[in-house]
Amino acid sequence: MKLTFLLASVFSLFLATMPAQKSMGTGEIGQDHFEADFSPGGQLKMHIRSGEVRVIGSSESKITVHFTGDAADQYKDVRVSLRTSGDAGELEVRGGPRNGFGIEIQVPKECSLTLRVPFGEVRVAGIVGDKDVEVHAGDVTIETGKAADYAHVDASVSSGDLEAEPFGVSKGGLFRSFEKRGPGKYNLHAHVGAGQLTFKEGS
Repeated sequence: MKLTFLLASVFSLFLATMPAQKSMGTGEIGQDHFEADFSPGGQLKMHIRSGEVRVIGSSESKITVHFTGDAADQYKDVRVSLRTSGDAGELEVRGGPRNGFGIEIQVPKECSLTLRVPFGEVRVAGIVGDKDVEVHAGDVTIETGKAADYAHVDASVSSGDLEAEPFGVSKGGLFRSFEKRGPGKYNLHAHVGAGQLTFKEGS
């Protein structure tokens, strides 16, 4: 009994002296560029405003965000925020002009990516890891790499076209979907409410 109490006390003391995992946040308002360190292999969730959105895998250990558009004051209302805790991060991009606005985001190519965009033309390329992409309406293209890299794949389109050449799938119409399992280690989930969803093997 005494030994059990002693072990429990030592364990509690060990937990109390462990450094707490720090949560950090950073952001920019009205700038045409955002940059922050982010280590490869992490889990990254992104909530991005509607527009032309590009998410590209990079060999650098950081996240960079660039904007393009025609309006002279296009950046004044753009808000970018990044919250990190350990190897997890959550990126948000809000504001900016309603039309003709492009967003390019570079992230470490080895990461677990979750991406949410309301409406727009979305492309994801060069990411080695889990991918979870959902768009209410628009055209979505995801470079998957090889089909054998995945343990589980599920994709759906409520209304539109579903083209997944690496997985041997081509469907169009209402409520189209497919699900496959494989020998790999990554998971791939994608959904488009209305529009087109395309998987390409890519480079």
